[in-house]
Amino acid sequence: MNKKIIVVEDESLIALDIKKILEREGYEVITNIKTVETAIEAIEVHNPILVLIDINLNQLADGIDLGNYLLVKDTIPYIYITSYSNKMTLDRAQETRPHGYIVKPFRPDSIIASVSVVLNNYKYKKIDTIRSENPMEELTPKKMKQIVEYINANIHKKLDVELLLSITNWTKRHLSRIFMQYLNTTPHQYILNKRIEKASVLLKETDVPINEIAIELGFQNYSSFYSAFKRVTNETPESFRNK
Repeated sequence: MNKKIIVVEDESLIALDIKKILEREGYEVITNIKTVETAIEAIEVHNPILVLIDINLNQLADGIDLGNYLLVKDTIPYIYITSYSNKMTLDRAQETRPHGYIVKPFRPDSIIASVSVVLNNYKYKKIDTIRSENPMEELTPKKMKQIVEYINANIHKKLDVELLLSITNWTKRHLSRIFMQYLNTTPHQYILNKRIEKASVLLKETDVPINEIAIELGFQNYSSFYSAFKRVTNETPESFRNK
């Protein structure tokens, strides 16, 4: 019987604590996974029954990016581990529809309870109704949900309207109409807003150089990133990071 749980945590002592807690409950726990890239490799190799993800991995790709990957994959439940309570981070996390949260500092019983509840819910397939609090779940056509999930999971790649059209087989006019109907924005603006949202988190929570953030999120250069960031937030990237 598969009892593998992967812990994605860049703080070794915390990962070790979680490992000890869960091993006492009979789980096989895989740790020493500190980046999204190595996490995806481990998931493909080990096929775990659950993934615990630290939101802040101090990398360009954070735990929420891994959550987006698992949301699209849709075969493994996942729980976020976080010490963050700011609205921006929680809003990003919510969009990936995690199966639960564990807040640092945690107690052993909170880890055990969270893992047990999530695995039980997932086993009996009740999690979909529990997680359907977002009106988009009920109202948005299946293709629209797929395209939003694709954008969120690939926000660091080159994305444009033509690519979205190839995914949906919709016309440009129909794509724009559906975006306005359900998201009250254009496809281009939605992609831009998501990039700026991700950039804001990286500016606040990491010390990654701003020009690297710009390139990582698909902007042609620092100048185009600077202009877009200021247009959306009314602040420069530097002033946003330093305030």
